[in-house]
Amino acid sequence: MAKKEKEIEEYLAHLYVHVNEVEHFALFSGLSVHQFIRYFTDLSALLLLKHRYEDTSFNIHTQLEFIVQNQYTRFLKDYLERPTELCILDFSDERKLNMLSPQEQAELLYIAHKKEAFRLPFYHHLQNRFVYLTDEGEQITKIYFRDIDDLYKLIANAFNQQISEKTKSTAFWRKKNNVVLPALYSEKVEAYADYYEDGVLMSLFKLDKTNYGIEIRSLPENIFPDEVLGDLKHHLNKPADLLIQI
Repeated sequence: MAKKEKEIEEYLAHLYVHVNEVEHFALFSGLSVHQFIRYFTDLSALLLLKHRYEDTSFNIHTQLEFIVQNQYTRFLKDYLERPTELCILDFSDERKLNMLSPQEQAELLYIAHKKEAFRLPFYHHLQNRFVYLTDEGEQITKIYFRDIDDLYKLIANAFNQQISEKTKSTAFWRKKNNVVLPALYSEKVEAYADYYEDGVLMSLFKLDKTNYGIEIRSLPENIFPDEVLGDLKHHLNKPADLLIQI
């Protein structure tokens, strides 16, 4: 008997990923700033290069605004209500901002305006782990990673968040029966790194009552990342290239 293809409604989440390891960035569609910041929970402060958030602090040296950790929740709530183009990066404390040279400040403004960097955008004084850029509808997100391991950890964390949210309705049953949610580990995501270099659609679904799977489909190089999720039915008609079991 031929294997029955899944209906589009059977999938729980989709994520487009296209990685450029040489230039230390990845393009995403289907990743939200909420998922991103929920992964980077240990960041001390965020420099806001492009935004519309009003409750910020102001750095005199750079003439740029920033927020600290206890403001992240309000920032995300405001962004949900008023989505906008966003460009942010992390830093440790304001004294480090005051050490940025005019050239480095110019590079930051260039990144926010052009959504690209003419050299790797990681600064000695800031010791930033990332630069995050997204459009108003979060249809396409570009993230520069200092450590490429953070990329794989972020992907794993995003799917784990989805699994947790999809199973909230059965939280009482899980507690009563001492059931532990399955988890996707970054090592398993990294194992298929070669696929991400050409762009892939990663689709989460439920295998059975306690297990999940992620289908990976390679996509054409000339595809527009911001159109992938709008053409899901077309892409899902193609057989998956591989399956990651969680």
